Amino acid sequence: MLQGSLEHAFQKSFELITLDLSHNHLTGSIPKWIGEFSQLSFLLLGYNNLDGSIPTQLCKLNELSFIDLSHNNFSGHILPCLRFKSIIRFTPRGAYTYEINLREPLVIATKSLSYPYPPSILYYMTGLDLSCNSLSGAIPPEIGNLNHIHVLNLSNNHLIGPIPQTLSNLSEVESMDLSNNSLNGEIPPQLVQLHSLAYFSVAHNNLSGKIPEMVAQFSTFDKSSYEGNSLLCGPPLLNSCTKEVPPPSPGPSTDEKEESSIIIDAQVFCVSFVVTYIMVLLGIAAVLYINPDWRRAWFYFIEKSINTCYYFVADNLLKPFRIRVWKPLV
Repeated sequence: MLQGSLEHAFQKSFELITLDLSHNHLTGSIPKWIGEFSQLSFLLLGYNNLDGSIPTQLCKLNELSFIDLSHNNFSGHILPCLRFKSIIRFTPRGAYTYEINLREPLVIATKSLSYPYPPSILYYMTGLDLSCNSLSGAIPPEIGNLNHIHVLNLSNNHLIGPIPQTLSNLSEVESMDLSNNSLNGEIPPQLVQLHSLAYFSVAHNNLSGKIPEMVAQFSTFDKSSYEGNSLLCGPPLLNSCTKEVPPPSPGPSTDEKEESSIIIDAQVFCVSFVVTYIMVLLGIAAVLYINPDWRRAWFYFIEKSINTCYYFVADNLLKPFRIRVWKPLV
């Protein structure tokens, strides 16, 4: 396996078409002289220990068809200026052709799995794989201009912001993996227009809202494509987008209403009577305590009332029950 940096390697190989240094122990950053490789079509540096930001010099390369920088330590933002050339499967007679001379199978991560492919697959494959790095920031809307790519893998980074609607322009994309980031907002419903899409994952983000309709290719994606987003709703997830409102309970009948009103009125009357009675007694006691003249008059009135009641009862009510004493006639 190769070790060290790329600073002084391949510095004069300006006609290089394929640069495959994946699965090594390379360190450092991608040199700026990479922009001098005007014929470079396939840049494969995955599974190393490269770091730093992705150099803007890659935007000078007009012949790029596949970039694999996965499983490194790259940081910074995704370049919005990348350009990819469409794959021409049939070269006209007399046109310039080239051979891809690779001895080892080419490992490309598609559909969430890494598969070994024969080197000739590069004639038919275009894509961008930046997965498993430390990239941050938003996904540039300009990525939607790469309408010839078949693979887009931005998973396992620190990307934020919404999913650009322009990704619906990737008419030939077959695998789109945006999982394990911090993306938010809704999944653009325009993505259902991607009729070549065979794998799609936005799992483990901060997405919200309704999942696009399960039509066309989206009808083949199960809940694993969306799991880890607690605010997503709709099929194939079990979260419903409409909150079910329980039916109103039947109200009480007229008789029940009248009976309850009578009970309430009786309770109110009793409470108000007791409160009023207590307030009157407390008021009288307060007045008698404050004014001694009124207190003496009050007790005189009470004594007089008791005597009057006594004599009234004795003279009128108890008179028939008096015991008469009979004296014998002499």
